[in-house]
Amino acid sequence: MDDAAHGLRVNLDQLVYQDGVLTPPDTPHCFAYYITILNEGQETVTVRGRKWVVTESNGEVIAVEGDGVVGEFPALEPGEHFSYNSYHMIRSSRAIAQGSYLGITANGEPVVVGIPSCLLYTSPSPRDRTRS
Repeated sequence: MDDAAHGLRVNLDQLVYQDGVLTPPDTPHCFAYYITILNEGQETVTVRGRKWVVTESNGEVIAVEGDGVVGEFPALEPGEHFSYNSYHMIRSSRAIAQGSYLGITANGEPVVVGIPSCLLYTSPSPRDRTRS
C-alpha cells in the first residue's frame, strides 16, 4: 500500500461509451465513468480535489482539475467508501485518461491517490467495459 495514499484505494467500476449523447461539435465523444474511493486505512481522509489528464490520440493534452468530487468533499472514515459517476468528452475517437485525488487526513497530512488509467475509445463493441 502506498504510504502517500494513507490507505485510500480507487476502483474504476465501469466505463461506458455514450454513443448518441448530445455533445458539443468539437468534443463529439462522451464516456461515462463510475468510480469508488475506498478508505482501507486507519484514519479519516477527506477528499479535497481531483486532477485528470486526458491525452487524445492526436497528442492534445487536456487537464481537468478542481475542488472536491462532483461538488462534494467526502470525508471517509476507516472502512467507508464513496461512489460516484461523471464523464469525459473527447475530440478524437481514442484517448487515455489518468489522474489522482488529493485529500487530507484528520491530522492534516496530505494524501495523494492515483486513479486507474482508462482507455477511451469509440469502437462499437464492447461499449460497456468493466474493470475490477
